[in-house]
Amino acid sequence: MSDTLQAAISNDDAVEIDLSGLKCPLPALRTRKALRALAPGARLAVTATDPLAGIDIPNVVREEGAALEAQERQGPASRFLIRRGADRAAEST
Repeated sequence: MSDTLQAAISNDDAVEIDLSGLKCPLPALRTRKALRALAPGARLAVTATDPLAGIDIPNVVREEGAALEAQERQGPASRFLIRRGADRAAEST
């Protein structure tokens, strides 16, 4: 893991999920479920080994209105640092 991503995660209480070994579409689906369970503004750190996660997880982040703060690939694993956006129900009021 890069020093930048490691520092970003350790400086904040990011929820960590390890999705290593899961194949498409499970990493994207579990990332979406974890994001929806977080409070707005909370951070999620995801590790996945599925090669398609590098495409699927950023798309889930965009669809959920969250922000992809960091992404890196180290060997077979991809790491993502995500910040959940504002609650959509609150945005529409």
